Amino acid sequence: MTSDTNTARIERWTWILIYVGMVGLGFGLALQRSDASLGWGMVIVGSALIGIGIVLIWIRSRIRIDLPPKNTPPPRSPP
Repeated sequence: MTSDTNTARIERWTWILIYVGMVGLGFGLALQRSDASLGWGMVIVGSALIGIGIVLIWIRSRIRIDLPPKNTPPPRSPP
């Protein structure tokens, strides 16, 4: 029972958070050699972003989408 714009917004933010989290995680792992505290901070933030993205995938899977009734004919295209 949600609109298409809300569903699209959730899908967009899901993948943004997951990909930004993976980049942050990778930078954090690379930075651990030179600055351990900064590296661990980025690893934690990146992991949190990935986790939030995974939760959004779960939320998106639980959303009900109203389908049009089966008895209605498809819309006609203009000539």
